[in-house]
Amino acid sequence: MSAVQVYVSVDMEGATGVTHQDDVTEGAAGYEQGRVLVSGNADAAVRGAFDAGATQVLVNDAHSRMRNLLHDRIDPRAHVIRGFDKPLCMMAGIDADFDAAVFIGYHARAGTAASIMSHTLLGHQLTEPTLNGKAIGEIELSALIAGSFDVPVCLVSGDDHTCQEASAALGPHVEAVAVKRGLDRFVAECRSPAETSFAIRDGVARSLGAHEAEPLRGTLPLVFGVEFISTTIAATCALLPDVGLRAAPV
Repeated sequence: MSAVQVYVSVDMEGATGVTHQDDVTEGAAGYEQGRVLVSGNADAAVRGAFDAGATQVLVNDAHSRMRNLLHDRIDPRAHVIRGFDKPLCMMAGIDADFDAAVFIGYHARAGTAASIMSHTLLGHQLTEPTLNGKAIGEIELSALIAGSFDVPVCLVSGDDHTCQEASAALGPHVEAVAVKRGLDRFVAECRSPAETSFAIRDGVARSLGAHEAEPLRGTLPLVFGVEFISTTIAATCALLPDVGLRAAPV
């Protein structure tokens, strides 16, 4: 049997039961419980990949300082990348050897109403990043990185708004598992950890087995635009080669 490699990128805002900044911020009151919940989601994805016949699974801890996952709660057959910073950041470790990618605990892009902690990349420094003039979120950005290696994304989990964004950006063959229903930025109707673990595991296994997802590829040339809250940061970035600076309209 040939090797089947699955890549799992794990953010945190879209995890089961996570609804507030305290749940995803190191040292805050809800963080340790948040770690348990997101680790359960990641473990379910890993088990689903092995259920579908994966021979190797690589998990990338992709939130904040990227050391959130509790390693002893992840299926021991998987390897885990922890720590920051690292090449390709949320997609560290992806390459053309992988057969499919899975995004766990992802969130909707900046400005999405009623979605839990929606933002794109550096939420405290950026407003709405764009690609070729169109608003883009972390789901699509990560999927484009995977697609550059010819790797399709087969499943995305997060709140219901995140799932809608994933389906619109990645197409109908991508499985979307809603672990909660966003009611406001910090309010959600949450499914139980047991229910969402089953849904993620089953969804990963089914989507990998279907082989229907296609790699996402952008239309060249790709022009990435960001609007910074701080003019100083914008001016600093403009010092980089091929980066232009344009003042926001008044």
